[in-house]
Amino acid sequence: MKDQAESLRLKLTSSEKNSRTKAIAVVSGKGGVGKSNLSLNFSLSLAKSGSSVLLLDMDIGMGNIDILMGRTSDKTIVDYLSGASSLKDVVLEGLGGIHYIAGGSGLSRLVKMEESHVQVLFEEMDTLLGGYDYLIFDMGAGINEESLKFLLSVDEIFVVTTPEPTSIMDAYATIKYLHLVNPEIPFYLIVNKVQTSNDGKDTLQRLSNVLKRFLDREAISLGSIPDDRTIQQAVSRQIPFLNFNPKSAASKALEEITTRYKQAQFTEQSSMPKIPFVTKLKKFFFER
Repeated sequence: MKDQAESLRLKLTSSEKNSRTKAIAVVSGKGGVGKSNLSLNFSLSLAKSGSSVLLLDMDIGMGNIDILMGRTSDKTIVDYLSGASSLKDVVLEGLGGIHYIAGGSGLSRLVKMEESHVQVLFEEMDTLLGGYDYLIFDMGAGINEESLKFLLSVDEIFVVTTPEPTSIMDAYATIKYLHLVNPEIPFYLIVNKVQTSNDGKDTLQRLSNVLKRFLDREAISLGSIPDDRTIQQAVSRQIPFLNFNPKSAASKALEEITTRYKQAQFTEQSSMPKIPFVTKLKKFFFER
């Protein structure tokens, strides 16, 4: 009886922690918009503000989060999904106090596993992931059967676009698809690689207008990041631009986005209990 009570207490504690963990997916309609770089620097900015962050590279086959930090990763998410390593072993320490899991071609393996094996993996996820304030999923371009399960399980989705018309339309198409599957999930908009602040404002307004007109959806505009030479220099040296030059225009814009996001979170906090990310993900996988 004592063991059962202790087990129940641990599960309840884990559930309470997970309910406070915010899961965010960062997506784009197409590649080349700077999504991974933004995911990394946003994670660093959250950590700088005092939050604990786990960044997961879900860009299947094209993962580059470790490269952007100048790191090499011996273990990736594939090692965990294949059973070669525990989840704790594939969580690596990155820069600025963040933790990260390097990417790899592994999501399809999770879909094909036996339910008993998946259950064990989810129990380990539930214990470890609940220890973070934020889970940031850097998703690959496009949406497939496996990535959709993750996208439907997160609390919020960041959509990254550029001022290019094709990029805006691709971002809209992504939002439209996810909206039709789950009309309740919140969307946050970020415009990258802008030439002027007006470019960013105009792009955010255009995309917001299209969402309102055709989907009757409101999205929160977080702001824009300039096409700053500092970013190219930082990428070449494999240093996040927030660390490379904290006073650059890009770094200041990123910090403003983080502040605006946290303010939006404070304003829109709901009294309704939040379903933890792992609980939702487990539901989607066991309903296959």
